[in-house]
Amino acid sequence: MTPPGFATDTLISEDIDGYLRAHQHKEMLRFITCGSVDDGKSTLIGRLLYDSKMIFDDQLAALEADSRRVGTQGQNIDFALLVDGLAAEREQGITIDVAYRFFTTDKRKFIVADCPGHEQYTRNMVTGASSADAAVILVDARKGILTQTRRHSWIAHLLGIRHIILAVNKMDLVNYDVAVFNRIMLTYRAFASEAGLGQFTAIPISGFVGDNVTSKSANMPWYQGPSFIEHLEKLPLGDAAAMAGPMRLPVQWVNRPNLDFRGFAGQIAGGSIALGDRVRILPSGTVTSVSGILVGDSARENAQAGESVTLTLADEVDCSRGSVIAAIDAPPEVADQFEATLVWMADEAMIAGRSYWLKLASQNVSVSVQAPKYAINVNSLEHLAAKTLELNAIGVVQLTTDKPIIFEPYKANRTLGGFILIDKMTNATVAAGMLHFALRRAQNVHWQAIDIDRDMHAAQKGQRARLLWFTGLSGAGKSTIANLVERKLYAAGRHSFLLDGDNVRHGLNKDLGFTEADRIENIRRVGEVAKLMADAGLIVLSAFISPFRAERDMVRAMMAEGEFIEIFIDTPLEDAEARDVKGLYKKARAGQLANFTGIDSPYEAPENPEIRIDTRTMRAEDAAEMIVERLLADG
Repeated sequence: MTPPGFATDTLISEDIDGYLRAHQHKEMLRFITCGSVDDGKSTLIGRLLYDSKMIFDDQLAALEADSRRVGTQGQNIDFALLVDGLAAEREQGITIDVAYRFFTTDKRKFIVADCPGHEQYTRNMVTGASSADAAVILVDARKGILTQTRRHSWIAHLLGIRHIILAVNKMDLVNYDVAVFNRIMLTYRAFASEAGLGQFTAIPISGFVGDNVTSKSANMPWYQGPSFIEHLEKLPLGDAAAMAGPMRLPVQWVNRPNLDFRGFAGQIAGGSIALGDRVRILPSGTVTSVSGILVGDSARENAQAGESVTLTLADEVDCSRGSVIAAIDAPPEVADQFEATLVWMADEAMIAGRSYWLKLASQNVSVSVQAPKYAINVNSLEHLAAKTLELNAIGVVQLTTDKPIIFEPYKANRTLGGFILIDKMTNATVAAGMLHFALRRAQNVHWQAIDIDRDMHAAQKGQRARLLWFTGLSGAGKSTIANLVERKLYAAGRHSFLLDGDNVRHGLNKDLGFTEADRIENIRRVGEVAKLMADAGLIVLSAFISPFRAERDMVRAMMAEGEFIEIFIDTPLEDAEARDVKGLYKKARAGQLANFTGIDSPYEAPENPEIRIDTRTMRAEDAAEMIVERLLADG
């Protein structure tokens, strides 16, 4: 018998066009199921798919065969197998990956994400929760509230999910005892109050038997609330805070099909927009008005949060991908330093000071992450001291972007407050984050206008500012060649300054060691100093091992186009170690010197340096002559 609310198969057979029209205008709710291991998440989703007739005959036959072969319910159908698609999941009877499934009722369409319960797959749970409207926290009635129940509930709250449903599952295995349900509900209420979760809805169910899933169960007459699916059908959609807030449209694309049309496309992230509304374009601050609203090919008089639109504006304005079109009287903030919560999702730990790509809405900028202010124990919610964040760790950090970005706190707007971090070398997503606020120093510190700029300084010296960045292993000959280059520049009447790795560590960087984080900070500081010297019109020579590509690229990004010249002093490790003028390789081999490049710390050779010096075939004097000739020839 088809449960109430799921009788759609008759309409399909009688009027397919009518069925498609009915579904086209249905609302869509996205929700996640999460909780501890074996709480029945996959079984519940499988039951929903089965009852909603979303399974083809061949899938049903395969399900019945798989249930007999690897199922956990004897001769009965194991609904979890509909969702647990990975071989490893079926073999172990657990969920590892996030599985997305679609189903529909007469009132609403749904996309459900089945999230893994194991702690080591927390990053997968964060992925599933990032776009959800509701979170279903399943609890095994036999076990009650567990550590993972608290963990996933708090993460759902952290990610801004407002609708929390406590589904007390497997009530059939406790004889539908109301006392068991009430005890679990009261325990969860105490936790929710402590964690700041706010209100939640508790529903007693049995995903395997079907009690209170799609219709009210006669086995629990003491429960007077809605069934699970009835509650989902009535939940408010969308982000209420964003819907009620001022208009925000992050521009994803400038649509210019011909000379007569220029539209700005994106999804409205907050508020609503109407023809004639005055708007402000950020970051430029330009004010104009809306002359047209297109949703697909249809012209509209208004649109609201959640709709993808193309706007045309009354004036020719500076607006491109990454800009935000906002309400004129309540624009979002613009800043470059922030406090944020970070969920680390990479196998390699976070490296304080390293430069990553930050993607927020349609904005992409370079960002450096400081060491965590603290990490959060999501089981106890206590704050812990931490120097880094490991896989699945959550902490509060400070971020600095290389240019200001348009944002809002995550609590006010998930689109303009949520971001991801991307490793610059691998392009892998390494973290997800939520902005809290801009740091006050970001608002109080401003660029001071000066009359004599860098070009004037350089012109006075009759040269163009440059940064010659010598990189290579210890003992490769960086300082030797850099010193020869500076001597030749001095003889040619050029104004230069040599920043040497050892010399800088006697003063500016004497507080830094040789850990990966300290090496990164060492290069960041040197890069900032080199930039200031270049601003003074100097030719700066920098001789540092600088073992990581990401940090060399960070310094390159600080300089004006064409000013950074990477010079790779290419010396094989065995040659550099044979020289060992300072005896450092010997100490490193003996275990007396930790984190030594080439021995127990990596060196990432430049892939496309402007100049490469092969010390096996070129003498230091010849190399210096070639570098100077190249530099002077470029002006």
